[in-house]
Amino acid sequence: MATRKSTARPAPAAAPAPKAPATPAAGTTVLVTGASSGIGAALARCFAADGSDLVLVARSADKLQALARELEHEYAVRVRVLPADLSQPGAAAALAASLRRRRVAVDVLVNNAGVLAHGRFADIAPARHQALIDLNISGLTAMVAAFLPAMLARGRGRILNVASIASFQPVPTLASYAASKAYVLSLTESLAEELSGTGVTVTALCPGITATPMLDAAASDNPALSRLPAILVGDVDEVAEAGYRACLKGDVICVPGAVNLAATLAGRATPKWLLRRIAGRVARW
Repeated sequence: MATRKSTARPAPAAAPAPKAPATPAAGTTVLVTGASSGIGAALARCFAADGSDLVLVARSADKLQALARELEHEYAVRVRVLPADLSQPGAAAALAASLRRRRVAVDVLVNNAGVLAHGRFADIAPARHQALIDLNISGLTAMVAAFLPAMLARGRGRILNVASIASFQPVPTLASYAASKAYVLSLTESLAEELSGTGVTVTALCPGITATPMLDAAASDNPALSRLPAILVGDVDEVAEAGYRACLKGDVICVPGAVNLAATLAGRATPKWLLRRIAGRVARW
């Protein structure tokens, strides 16, 4: 008995998921915390160079004003300056309320503000540990909580959280700092999955040691940091560019620099007990 060929057509292939834009859409507003210097200022320049308006946040009003004038002159974008201490309870909510009154919608939130405390844990004043937690953890969480709901309501948005390669491992003499950045990485990964399909992406930028004022301050406490090989110290503009691109693409984790990436991958494959020993020897050295 002859068989009859099926006339059914194959199901059409699923349409590819839309790709994140290579540059922000016209009229995009980007809020950058810790924007007065270092990675924050470099990230502000990246977004300004592609035509985004900016909201710059940090404690230092004078530095923010100087950067705002520079970016407005060079890139012809609008830059708002809102000095704030995000380690204080209610600061993030007050910032969000201020922008709502001005009818400013934040399309991209860059959580860069952070502090570092270097030294043996017991030798650091308890108030410094608490201040670090208040800014690196509580302040960042409050900023996400303040601006994420509006992004979800619009069905689009980007969040870039600046973490560290210290997020991936214990770091003796940077115990509080590394722990705070581990929180930032974990929060980012959790939210990235939680928000899948909403149009809002969350990215963690995990740089290694970078030439910033934060490194200069740490080196004043520990002169050995000023003698680090150049290959271990990242360029702030290259770090910011990597984070900027990863944010726009919607990548969840960005580790800039081949050395840092190799160290991170090796650390994830190393038993915890051995990783602690290695980190301890490096810290003592």
